[in-house]
Amino acid sequence: MDSAPLVDPATYETGPPFELLRRLRADTPVAWVDEPALHGQPAGPGFWLVLRHADVGRVLRDAATFSSWLGATQVRDAADLDWVRRMMLNMDPPDHSRLRRLLTRSFTPRAVAALTEAIQATAARLVDRMVAGAREGRSDFAKDVAADLPLLTLADVLGVPAEDRWLMFDWSNRVIGWQDPDYATSAAFDGTGGTAMAREVLALRPVPDADGRMPDPRTRAGMPDLYAYARLLAEEKRRAPGNDVMSILLAQVDEGGGRVSDAEFENTFWLFAVAGNETLRNGLPGGLIALLQHPEQLAVLRTHPSLLPGAVDEMLRWWTPVMVFRRTATRDVELAGVRIGAGDKVVVSFTSANRDESVFADPDRFDVRRSPNPHLSFGHGPHFCLGGQLARAQMRALFGELLRRTGRLELDGSPALLRSTFQRGVKRLPIRWLCAG
Repeated sequence: MDSAPLVDPATYETGPPFELLRRLRADTPVAWVDEPALHGQPAGPGFWLVLRHADVGRVLRDAATFSSWLGATQVRDAADLDWVRRMMLNMDPPDHSRLRRLLTRSFTPRAVAALTEAIQATAARLVDRMVAGAREGRSDFAKDVAADLPLLTLADVLGVPAEDRWLMFDWSNRVIGWQDPDYATSAAFDGTGGTAMAREVLALRPVPDADGRMPDPRTRAGMPDLYAYARLLAEEKRRAPGNDVMSILLAQVDEGGGRVSDAEFENTFWLFAVAGNETLRNGLPGGLIALLQHPEQLAVLRTHPSLLPGAVDEMLRWWTPVMVFRRTATRDVELAGVRIGAGDKVVVSFTSANRDESVFADPDRFDVRRSPNPHLSFGHGPHFCLGGQLARAQMRALFGELLRRTGRLELDGSPALLRSTFQRGVKRLPIRWLCAG
């Protein structure tokens, strides 16, 4: 079976290849996928793609056999492996466990309550801005509405001044959209209205070389402006700590009496500013696409708003913002009857697992009443997403406001999707709306 479309980022500009994934899931649930040279990227060694829900769960639970650290979590081999291994995302226990405990303790009940209250207020303000007192209108939901909520929430989490939040927009574009020419050189933030810190790091923003190529943003050298900003932010928070999660983290003491190092803080900042932003930024418009493509489900949700929490999980299952993640086998192992060798790349497909017929009845159907809904969009096991609770809160808040304030929502053109094998991204989502009442 030809698996080439799975590794070609251009495939995903029209959506994931669901039919190919379905056939592989049925016939070869752990399938070998070649990595040919594509779009200027060299060929890779290939990988095992894990497609069934149970097998994906097994891989994610067993860090001793399927390591995040050994080859990191990017499907393509990392150019700067020594550096990316220092990120929590690419650690195995016990190093991962130590940092995760410190972060978990930093999300205090008081901090979470304040964030939840701010999320609700921000969602109301964004929908106010969208309708702006008009009876009807048009918007790009992806850029004008959905992009701002995770940015403002992360600014609260990180203690980043709100006026600098569009730096995070550019950083996310460059890292997640490195395969997409529209995003690879993102420079929406020009420093106007930003802080002195932001203006200082703009001087370090990389620019394309003579061939039009940017440095690899998945390396430290490719993101000098992000790391410089993180360093300046840490210095400020140590000097004048606030009530944000990053200030609390910097004050934490681990079991051995140690604190978070500068490198650990910088990498944690990268993880939140990029990964924490991008998943929800695409989950929000993806959820709206689900509703607009299934108007009968949108009508059900309008009639029964109490279904919104379950509907949010169905949006996350049906859209699945993060499509794949990599592990590396530490030893020879058998998975679903397939012999995997030590050192082989093992890539889990969340997109496929979330449509596994053995777990989800009629999996291609979008159903706001679906229950139970054990989707894997936030991962599983030791690396289960720390921000899952806040992501759900943001989706509930924004969709709650959107449904309350509008009487009609519909597409105003085709969505533009990200060229990426990793994120199911939405670059533009034109909509028409009519106010309620």
